[in-house]
Amino acid sequence: MTKGRIHSLESFGTVDGPGTRYVVFVQGCPMRCAYCHNPDTWEINAGKLMEPSYIIEQYERNEPFYTHGGLTVTGGEPLLQVDFLIDLFTLAKEKNIHTCIDTSGIVFKPGNTALIEKLDRLMKLTDLVMLDIKHIDPEKHKELTSQPNDGILAFAAYLNDRGVDMWIRHVVVPTITDDPKYLYQLGQFLAPFTNLKALDVLPYHTMGKAKYEKLGIDYKLKDLPAMSQKEAIELKGIILKGLKEKREELGIEHHHIN
Repeated sequence: MTKGRIHSLESFGTVDGPGTRYVVFVQGCPMRCAYCHNPDTWEINAGKLMEPSYIIEQYERNEPFYTHGGLTVTGGEPLLQVDFLIDLFTLAKEKNIHTCIDTSGIVFKPGNTALIEKLDRLMKLTDLVMLDIKHIDPEKHKELTSQPNDGILAFAAYLNDRGVDMWIRHVVVPTITDDPKYLYQLGQFLAPFTNLKALDVLPYHTMGKAKYEKLGIDYKLKDLPAMSQKEAIELKGIILKGLKEKREELGIEHHHIN
């Protein structure tokens, strides 16, 4: 069994997939999102090494609470530790546990056959992928995260090809990701995907600021105000408009998306 590099464990997560969930925060991330509120998970060689069996044991301690939930691995970037995820989810599926990965998709490379073979194994054990799309525009994505977005968008298509249920997450940040033009474009990009089950549009918050100060890291967005939930709901409407209109254009039946 491959050990995982773990940042922390949370027994009762309510925003990490359906229902109440046991949440594993892995260590290590190649993204440097300007609004990241977990900069303490960036360092790849930090964290505590844990056996998959230990995590399942911890899950089982509170199993009755997870009847309508399950196990979510987030981070950091879970797909940096794909061998660990395969071992963890193999054990989870033996015990009928609902499995979810919350990922940025940044490690996906369409030409990397060895990685795709592993991902194919992992996806057979995965009930849901929550995919964070930070920005639909390639240049603006680089400015925001220091990484390109072509592999991320290709990963969304890969999940659709493999029939893996997908929730999209998009954080709306004032002056950075709230431009109606790009929100509409994001909706159009998502339109063909039949595996899209939900769209979470999350308002930017400033809760990470204190963590940056404590770690002595410059917080690029320190002067930006938080966004209201009401505004985020309005902006979600623009994404859904783009999605609906593109589906009409493509002749795809439009189903309600949460």
